[in-house]
Amino acid sequence: MPIKAILTDIEGTTSAVSFVFDVLFPYAAQHLPEFVRDHAEEPEVALQLGAVRLDSGEPEADVERVIEILQQWIAEDRKATPLKALQGMIWKQGYETGELKGHVYPDAVAALNAWHEQGYELYVYSSGSIQAQQLIFGCSEAGDLTDLFSGYFDTTSGPKREAQSYRHITEAIGCPAGKILFLSDIVEELDAAQEAGMQTCGLAREGGEKLGDHLTVSSFAEIDI
Repeated sequence: MPIKAILTDIEGTTSAVSFVFDVLFPYAAQHLPEFVRDHAEEPEVALQLGAVRLDSGEPEADVERVIEILQQWIAEDRKATPLKALQGMIWKQGYETGELKGHVYPDAVAALNAWHEQGYELYVYSSGSIQAQQLIFGCSEAGDLTDLFSGYFDTTSGPKREAQSYRHITEAIGCPAGKILFLSDIVEELDAAQEAGMQTCGLAREGGEKLGDHLTVSSFAEIDI
């Protein structure tokens, strides 16, 4: 079945894992306490702090306790939606001041541009918030790439290793699952997408091993649609 849309992961796929773990996460962890204290009363931040209280089962937690919970979640690398949203807000400040520049592999930049010009619809699905996704591509080392994408999906669509999440995304994109190509460096994500009916291609960068029974390449330049 011919491909109509391409859905891509970010971390380890379009962008280096090291950028996320060595740059973005430490930056957010360092600035989180001050950010929460300074902006706790703002509606958008207050909404996420309320979600932290709800998710942690501590509805009466004060701001300092919420900060402790968030720092614990960071230490556990928990994929909690309110944490991701707050990290995105902190990164936004860093991108706006020029302290941060999004890393996107040159081969990914070239392929995404070419696919966009060829008429393919491009989408992103990452565990990072939609805002964080838009910042990586909007403030990338290669310039603003956000115009290439037709939509973004995060954990509000469901966990990345569950097939139902990809069914939700298929419905949102509005074309048959078999016409969507999903790109990722995680075999469990590829398995879930395949179970939902999508076509798949694994990215094994820097000498990584083949990802299960999925077609596996080492760069976007090797993907032949």
